[in-house]
Amino acid sequence: MDEKNQTEPRPVAGSKESLYDRGKVMRKVGEDDKLPFTVHLEELRWRLIYCAVTIGVTFIALYAMSDGLFDIIRKPLNTELVFLAPAEAFFVYLKISIYFALIVSMPMILYQMWMFTAPGLLGAERTYTGPFVVFGTIFFAIGASFCYFVVLPLGLKFLIGYGGEGLTPMISVGNYISFIFKLMIAFGLVFEMPIVIIFLTKLGFVDPSALAAKRSYFIVGSFVVAAILTPPDVFTQTVMALPIIILFEISLIVSKYFVKPRKRESDD
Repeated sequence: MDEKNQTEPRPVAGSKESLYDRGKVMRKVGEDDKLPFTVHLEELRWRLIYCAVTIGVTFIALYAMSDGLFDIIRKPLNTELVFLAPAEAFFVYLKISIYFALIVSMPMILYQMWMFTAPGLLGAERTYTGPFVVFGTIFFAIGASFCYFVVLPLGLKFLIGYGGEGLTPMISVGNYISFIFKLMIAFGLVFEMPIVIIFLTKLGFVDPSALAAKRSYFIVGSFVVAAILTPPDVFTQTVMALPIIILFEISLIVSKYFVKPRKRESDD
């Protein structure tokens, strides 16, 4: 049989090699050739497994350092913590290890997200994997660090001081840990916005001029998102909404430099 007429075998859903085989097939199929939906589900399943295994291994490693991690997390708070149930202190160390494992595993999560969508992109566009993972990780770390070093000290001081002299703060350690990590992860995800907008612009899915025309809607939406992701007080909502708006404006400015080459190519 002529090698040119041979077709690449399709991956079988449920097989251990289906994820690897699908990657090879997707690089060979044409625009009009589509894989079965079950193959996409199979790949998604394996990529979720990879993420779960990475998080699990990282969790085990970090649990051995949970005492030191707890000291880092409690540093922004200048008051004592209490636990209200016999097992609360035990589960707090588990939560700390899990949350830190999610943050540390972010490069793998971003990589798996990109590789799941990469087969649907053009050949040149698949080369963005490295920049997407690297800059996505950096901006997530910047967002989480901004929350830890800037937002949390100011926010906790405001919230605790709001009680006045007549109230004594007795903060549950479980509630405190959940509060801290939810804010840090939320800020980390918010700081991913420039990367997302720039890559969508580079791929031709987003027009910066169209986004700029909807600026007023985005500002309102920023406060809505901040109200959902932060505690129900004006201070923390404003502290999150302002960076969202600033990042949006920066994204529009930077993304314009990525849309111009595409326009010139289309004119040719």
